[in-house]
Amino acid sequence: MLKLTKREREGWLRIEDVKNFPRQELRKMDQLWVKYSNGKFGFSVQKQIWLELGGKLDGLVDWDTYIKLGDRVGWRKNGDWLSYDSYTFSTNAPTGHLPEFGGRRLQGECGAGVGGCTTLFSSLDYNP
Repeated sequence: MLKLTKREREGWLRIEDVKNFPRQELRKMDQLWVKYSNGKFGFSVQKQIWLELGGKLDGLVDWDTYIKLGDRVGWRKNGDWLSYDSYTFSTNAPTGHLPEFGGRRLQGECGAGVGGCTTLFSSLDYNP
């Protein structure tokens, strides 16, 4: 995603990068995650969890649901956000654990990471 948005040097995406990310590429990436994890990982899997937790796809900041998502998919432990190198990169990880993109990767003004989450999920306007 960083390469396609020419943000490799920065190492993070802005809200506008997520909004302008090519949907066809996003779908392809998601479909590969879903396929090769047997439905356990992918943006669409995370989107489904987000919706189950009561999240909306309005692009607005929803910190409460974002925290619930982090707890559910294993991005948080004992109330703290995990660092990227503490993630579980295997199929033993909780459903939705990967790919990680979260607020720490979608930076910008306060709350942009959470807004980026709903922006990304809104771009997945298909069923994998």
